[in-house]
Amino acid sequence: MAKPNIKHILADLVLLLVLCLMPAPAWCGSKKKAVERPLRIACVGNSVTYGYGLHHRDRDAYPVRLQQMLDSTYGANRYEVGNFGHSGSTLLYKGHRPYVKTPEFRQALDFRADWVVIHLGLNDTDPRNWPDWKEDFVPDYRALIDSFRTANPEARILLCRMTPIFDRHPRFQSGTRDWHAQIQQAIEQVARGAGAQLIDLYTPLHSRPDLFPDALHPNPEGARILARTVYGALTGDYGGLRLPPVYSSGMVLPRDEHLLLEGQANARQNVHAVLSKDGKVVEEREAFTRADGSWCFELPHMKAGGPYRLTLTSTPLNPDHYHLYYPEKYPYLLPNLTKAKAQTLVIDSLYFGDLWLASGQSNMELRVDQCNTLQEDLADAARLKGRLHLFNMPARARTDAVEWPDSVLRFTNELRHMDLQGWHMASPEVVRRFSAVAFNFGRVLCDSLPDVPIGIICNAVGGSTTESWIDRTTLEWEFPNILTDWRNGDYGQPWARGRMTQNIAHALDKESAAYNPLQRHPYEPAYLFEAAIAPLGHLPVKGVLWYQGESNAHNIEVHERLFRLLQQSWREHFARRWHCEFQKKPTLPFYVVQLSSLPRPSWPAFRDSQRRLALELPDTWMAVSSDVGDAADVHYRTKRPVGERLALLALKNTYGRDTESEGPTLRTAVLGPDHTIVLQFDHADGLTCSRGFELAGTDGLFHPATIQIEGDKIRLSSPDVKQPATVRYGWSGFTDADLRNRQGLPASTFMMDVK
Repeated sequence: MAKPNIKHILADLVLLLVLCLMPAPAWCGSKKKAVERPLRIACVGNSVTYGYGLHHRDRDAYPVRLQQMLDSTYGANRYEVGNFGHSGSTLLYKGHRPYVKTPEFRQALDFRADWVVIHLGLNDTDPRNWPDWKEDFVPDYRALIDSFRTANPEARILLCRMTPIFDRHPRFQSGTRDWHAQIQQAIEQVARGAGAQLIDLYTPLHSRPDLFPDALHPNPEGARILARTVYGALTGDYGGLRLPPVYSSGMVLPRDEHLLLEGQANARQNVHAVLSKDGKVVEEREAFTRADGSWCFELPHMKAGGPYRLTLTSTPLNPDHYHLYYPEKYPYLLPNLTKAKAQTLVIDSLYFGDLWLASGQSNMELRVDQCNTLQEDLADAARLKGRLHLFNMPARARTDAVEWPDSVLRFTNELRHMDLQGWHMASPEVVRRFSAVAFNFGRVLCDSLPDVPIGIICNAVGGSTTESWIDRTTLEWEFPNILTDWRNGDYGQPWARGRMTQNIAHALDKESAAYNPLQRHPYEPAYLFEAAIAPLGHLPVKGVLWYQGESNAHNIEVHERLFRLLQQSWREHFARRWHCEFQKKPTLPFYVVQLSSLPRPSWPAFRDSQRRLALELPDTWMAVSSDVGDAADVHYRTKRPVGERLALLALKNTYGRDTESEGPTLRTAVLGPDHTIVLQFDHADGLTCSRGFELAGTDGLFHPATIQIEGDKIRLSSPDVKQPATVRYGWSGFTDADLRNRQGLPASTFMMDVK
């Protein structure tokens, strides 16, 4: 028997080993496919990521919620989310608790994540950190990113704009507010430099202070919003094609001016717009959604008219073409989005004309069917024949003297307090439940501009405060003290604070299932901006009709600050459609109604303050209403002339019509002969007056004055005042002063020292 050949045996063994290591051929059914591992997502951060303060952190922390959302959409075992949050950690390597020195950092590196979501920076606002080491923030952040890319060179990095820190935080005004804003800018700089995707965790939560019990850490609902925001950024799924809710059939968009149309869709979509009329295409536009799902395009300058039809269609881009449109390093979309069907939105009756916004409190809110000119107004509504378009946004729950049930408390917290009722053509049925002031303003414009569609949005809320209509960021930076415990502070009018407490009493009851010491209310600072202005988007309104002040008349000095901030807030918000630096941003005009007559001690001085504000502030005009007030009712029923006076002001100052739009306006007050005072007026053609003037000497004691009219001048005297020093007019809460011009327009309450 021959001896075995050792070389042949070794060769056979090597061949057998190679065959064993080779993958099974496709036709081989007996060999099982290797199971792919889940895609790993590392959530890196501080206590917000960790889930500090959550009673059921293992259920409610945002990484856990994110895992649930991914499993629900894509099935289990497709994604593995790791929570690598460490409470109190800083991004700064020299901070008081650097994240890179925590065990969670080492665990995150060992995880070798495919996607890394980093939310750090909140603790860097500590005075132990940012003042000394802020110059290290950008290089330290870049080094952290490099650490994860070293662990996995293909890792997709997503950086988060920090969640908000609210005014209740003890260090808010001593540095945290300012340093938080600086760190946000630094994070954005890092994202640009590192080619990382940016996730905005700030905006979705900044309008929800009720979700942050300690002003820093979100509750379970806040964590859910966090998870939904991160989910959208990871997957590109933002809920599909949509516009702000005010964009709907029957609406009016501006004529003859720049128009930027903005909306939302899923990431990496092509949004195609077709504007047509009578079945013929007038204009086509195309936009591509950004990584955050936002899109915008410009519509051409359109002449007044309609109806037009606007059709928007979104379709997924071909993944092979991502590089043509997007500079990001990681072009991606998940399968359910790349294969999604086209989505379409249609505004089937769109008009181009002039769009106005009517806001304020109850006297702007007061309906046509509550006024004494109901039949006259309804007859006018019937004859307008579709030229006036109305969008009503009444409150879903009135702020009457009642305790709200749980359902109202809930939708108020969710910023759903306003009922967006859609666009309707003016008709007797629609108009009777619309603002009487706003309707009569629109009626006069329609009669004066017969070929121009007029649109009016009304979102007035009875009893609302000036501060409730100002955006939170403006208040945080310009008037932060008014945000702090408004219900128990002394900035708000006692009546308004008391009514708020009464409405939300159930939420303030510690024995109640609805107990929530941070319960929201329409009167609180910033609420109505968040619930009634923000839903309009950056709508291109032509001007604002503003009738408010009754709930701020107790503190004239505070109101003067707040009204300036209100104008600043709205002008910045609605001007954002003017996105090009070379384009001149027109100043949004404000047409204000002065408080009427009511026997309240502070109202004369408040009316005079409103007069002075209208004179001092740019593009601000005031309509007087003191002659139509009711001594027994703050909600006087004669609103028709108020709307007409606002319209006259707009026709004069916005539309350039040559018409008298104001009552007599005092220009000068000088001493005349024989201890008289001579007043000279503008808008003084055909002056008439029989009462309402008073004079005072240096002693400050006022006495009724004798009135002598001389053309555009009035001479005043009083036997009780030998050396006149001050003149005032209409200076009582309820006044019967009757100074008018030929057009019947009344003069404002005023006080002036004599020169």
